[in-house]
Amino acid sequence: MRIAVIGAGPAGLYAAILLKRMRADLELRVYEQNPPDATFGFGVVFSDQALDFLRADDADTADLIEPHMQRWSDIVLNHQRTRITIDGVGFAGIGRLELLQLLRQRAAELGIHPEYGARIGVDALPDADLVIGADGLNSIIREAAPAAFGARMEELDNRFVWYGADREYDALTQTFIETPHGPMNAHHYSYAPGRSTFIIEMGPDTFASSGFANMPEPDYRVACEVLFAEHLEGACLIPNNSVWRRFPNLSCETWHHGNQVLIGDALHTAHFSIGSGTRLALEDVIALARALEDADWNISAALPAYQAARAPVLAKITSAARRSAAWYEDFGDHMALDPWPFALSYIRRAGRLDSARLRQLAPDFSAALEARGINLEAA
Repeated sequence: MRIAVIGAGPAGLYAAILLKRMRADLELRVYEQNPPDATFGFGVVFSDQALDFLRADDADTADLIEPHMQRWSDIVLNHQRTRITIDGVGFAGIGRLELLQLLRQRAAELGIHPEYGARIGVDALPDADLVIGADGLNSIIREAAPAAFGARMEELDNRFVWYGADREYDALTQTFIETPHGPMNAHHYSYAPGRSTFIIEMGPDTFASSGFANMPEPDYRVACEVLFAEHLEGACLIPNNSVWRRFPNLSCETWHHGNQVLIGDALHTAHFSIGSGTRLALEDVIALARALEDADWNISAALPAYQAARAPVLAKITSAARRSAAWYEDFGDHMALDPWPFALSYIRRAGRLDSARLRQLAPDFSAALEARGINLEAA
């Protein structure tokens, strides 16, 4: 069987790895339009279980990656010059480039060598029994037949820019500040020794007032360093294709078309505020591989089974991600709250934490709220 994987990001590389482990006789090729070490963004975040979800299918890959991850056990909110710690919400982070290099290493051990600088056109897809679209938001596979996939995309209103910072943070941190232009926030977390991701976000009115749209990148980077100087503590922002964006909500009604199937950001997006994009992509791969194996590698049977099994699970997470994104779209209004009620609003933004679950997950934070007379049941 011939399988072509379009895209050598985490999803594409892991698809090649997992499928080759399952069937050594596969004729499997991976195509990537960029050079090997070209990547955008900085850190990749997983939950505190890190890569446990991979272990049942591929313990070797999990064991290769996990020693390279940074871990922390809390979320920190900075609001109105108050620092609030929310316990019990752990995460693990790794540099995106380091993750790609480790996955390439694992792929090479299995005889998989991606073809870099390979631009695949919509009219010249590889001749294969199965074509896996792991080529991200601007997927060639999806865009070749958007109606067949039932693709829908809408951009949110907030603007954000993705930077790195040359310092570490001791928790996944959310910083909310008032500026002369309006409210801004930063999502920042470590992913390697001496390195952090630093995403700056603001609403459209603040963005318009800031004048950032009319500045070259070095100028608005310096301006952001000044605005967040208290929390950078002398660190510099590090650019990497750091342009202002609006988050795209992408979904597809149908995940497959003929012998083509989508995974990861080619299929769906989940707002960066829940930090699940890479995990969702890898879980797509696992679900696709299981469907192929269960269908005895019958493509026409496996692809609908993949969607049927995976879609309900994915829907719960993407729905939570959209509720989280909606909260961030109005974060300036939420900032009118005092710090502790604001923190409660933040942690409940995705709609998945009732009072009992919150007390179980974050007992110290819950106790601190109740000590201040905040009723968790009424909130």
